[in-house]
Amino acid sequence: MFGREEKVSALRLTVVQYIVLFIFLLLAYGLWRLQVMQSGKYAQLAEQNRVRNVPILAPRGKILDREGRIIVDNYPSFSALLLRDSSRDLNADADTIAKGLHLNADEVRQRIRRSSWMPQYQPIFLKEDITPDELAFIEAHKNELPELETIMAHRRLYPRNGFMAHLIGYVGEVSEDMLNQPQFELYNPGDVVGVSGVEKQYNNILMGKNGSRRTIVNSHGREVSRLDETPAESGKQLKLTLDLDLQIAAEQAIEGKNGAIVAMDPHTGEILAMVSRPTFDPNDFAVKISRDEWNKLINDPDKPLLNKAIQAQLAPGSTFKVIMATAGWQEGIAQTLHVHCNGGATFYGRRFGCWVKGGHGAVDFPKAIYQSCDVFFYTLAEKLGIDRIAKYATAFGLGQKTGIDLPNEVSGVMPSEEWKIRNFKQKWFAGETISVGIGQGAVAITPVQLMRAVGAISMDGRMVVPHVINPTNLPPGFVETTHSTEVKNIPIDPTGWNTITDALGRVLLPEGTAPSAHIPGIDIAGKTGSAQIVSLATRAKHANKEDFAQNGWFVGFTPRRNPDIIVCVLFEGGEHGKLAARLATQVIKAYVDKQRRQPTKMATGSGKVEVGSLWTDAGGEDGTNTNSDEDRLQGGRFLVEVARKKAPLATAAPGLH
Repeated sequence: MFGREEKVSALRLTVVQYIVLFIFLLLAYGLWRLQVMQSGKYAQLAEQNRVRNVPILAPRGKILDREGRIIVDNYPSFSALLLRDSSRDLNADADTIAKGLHLNADEVRQRIRRSSWMPQYQPIFLKEDITPDELAFIEAHKNELPELETIMAHRRLYPRNGFMAHLIGYVGEVSEDMLNQPQFELYNPGDVVGVSGVEKQYNNILMGKNGSRRTIVNSHGREVSRLDETPAESGKQLKLTLDLDLQIAAEQAIEGKNGAIVAMDPHTGEILAMVSRPTFDPNDFAVKISRDEWNKLINDPDKPLLNKAIQAQLAPGSTFKVIMATAGWQEGIAQTLHVHCNGGATFYGRRFGCWVKGGHGAVDFPKAIYQSCDVFFYTLAEKLGIDRIAKYATAFGLGQKTGIDLPNEVSGVMPSEEWKIRNFKQKWFAGETISVGIGQGAVAITPVQLMRAVGAISMDGRMVVPHVINPTNLPPGFVETTHSTEVKNIPIDPTGWNTITDALGRVLLPEGTAPSAHIPGIDIAGKTGSAQIVSLATRAKHANKEDFAQNGWFVGFTPRRNPDIIVCVLFEGGEHGKLAARLATQVIKAYVDKQRRQPTKMATGSGKVEVGSLWTDAGGEDGTNTNSDEDRLQGGRFLVEVARKKAPLATAAPGLH
């Protein structure tokens, strides 16, 4: 019936009322939970939304030479950051940002995409060492691009022209691959770490601790005010054992040549100079090296990134005869060994030639050393056998790492019967020993190994560990792990030691193999060497092509016994050891000259200072000496007159004045 009034039952009305009440209670609980129970949590989140952390980068520690002169410094620079905690669409702004910073827009977007896994508060380093106009662009677009920020960084300033580059090394930004390695797990993207050389070896000392600055920003990401600042902690200074003056002398000596020069104090193992050529400019790595420049370096056949002082594994040539001479004397063979050299000798049905085509005539032990007679050492090698040769070579550290505190040192090769079976599953043939006797065949060593071994022989068997950092100069709390102070003593018969070192002292005299390297007034002993890189037959087929030229070697020291300095030179393609000797004696002369001009504790008021190992030379200015051996002093220390007016010593590495 129309107009009939419908009534709602009391039960339904009650149910609806309870539902409405429950909803209101639920809302009230939620409101109480948000405003009372979790008020602290959301207040903290709100605070984080308006507070921004901006990093303050710590400068790396300076690198100094043994006298405190600066080798590596820092310079102030600005970097562009992209803040990812902004509410703006970063990809939409990529084109504008790329144009202002002279970047590729796709590269900017790629960096944003690669950093998506990182926490929002962590910024992206867009560009390092920005130019003044790029800095002005960021400042002028603070309102339109609040996600752009600048940060001051301290970039590495290395010496110019690749001076000391291989030993110092260089730094670089931590890559994604590096971050996945255990040793870099505590680092963050954008951190700059040592990649090679001293920079890598002692990164934990040189690298400081970054600080941060907290700022208040508004809802658009613009900075309103600053809250507080945690300053950065600079890295510690690092003092090397290197002498800047000797380093300069070594760099100048090998300029325009390929190879390496390394000098050491054989008493302590302190490296005084180290050069490798060709070199590279580590300043190219201080910001970011381009892909083209990197490819050029790694594809260069001369391998400019290779530190040849510790990584070039090459045949040592006749410098190996110093090891052979020691082994022959210790085994009681060399003392009575006499040969007649007519330019070669036959062993096991094959003729082996001597480097002097007409031969050396009658040769005894001392003459074999200072005239480097191959036939004598072929004969000695046959009598010793490969295992006895390997025994002494290994005892003096050949075929193994020296333990120098630089990364990526190689071990070289010292062959033996066991070595050939292990590596080639073949028997060692006696004929192979003959070539090993003159430092050829399978022997492959590094300049630092050769220097250490010959240095040990000159020190009467006292062998030290080469090192570029004196443990006493390390910052407090740093634990030295390179065992640089360890000493190994190898017994050498005193008579043999005197005989060998006296013979080495005649190498730079007219009867020796390097008279042109002689410096009057300095007792320099040493050994020359020329090492083939291909067989003579192969070289002849290529018309003696320069690429196949022999390597020149020289190891020299002063004085001839218990020397104060030993220098090893590898002159790639140098052909003759005497040419390498000329390079080495330049470094030795620089050392002696410096000792003479710097008074020691024994200096007197009359202008006399104590210097090492002078010897009289009654010959002419050309270095010839017509007198007998008795006319020369055999070593020791002497007081000599000093000219006070000398050229000034270096105050800093080139380019850091």
